[in-house]
Amino acid sequence: MDKASYEQLYMDLLPGLYRLAESILHHPADAQDAVQQAALNVWRHIDRLKDDRARAYIARAVINEARNIQRERMRQYPVERIDHRAQSTAPDPSLREAMDALPENLRLPLLLKYMEGYSEKETAKILHITLPSLKARLYRARRRLERELREEVVLL
Repeated sequence: MDKASYEQLYMDLLPGLYRLAESILHHPADAQDAVQQAALNVWRHIDRLKDDRARAYIARAVINEARNIQRERMRQYPVERIDHRAQSTAPDPSLREAMDALPENLRLPLLLKYMEGYSEKETAKILHITLPSLKARLYRARRRLERELREEVVLL
């Protein structure tokens, strides 16, 4: 992939990459750091980037960097002091809360497939799981999300 193509792809993916990082880190500033560092890491190895796999490669780089930041933050701050709730920018705050209630292994597949538009094959590759595992996680995540949202409607 050439540098101009990478820059254009990166700019197209940028809003989704921020959402992906924020879903892991739950903090906008950390999410921005993760996306920027991932972009730099990918740029350094742009000669390895293949056009047909670039989207998945970039998303995986963001996930890796977000987890690096998460590990570093856990070394620096007591868990009780970390604000795990990011400001909701979703049009429906109840959906955001229900998504945040899901464990990461169910939340990330939903986010990548339905909110960011990655194919199932790309999503499985990004998360380093098999396609059948991804489909099972998506099924479980949709069911739990449906339950969470239904419970919230009953409570209202």
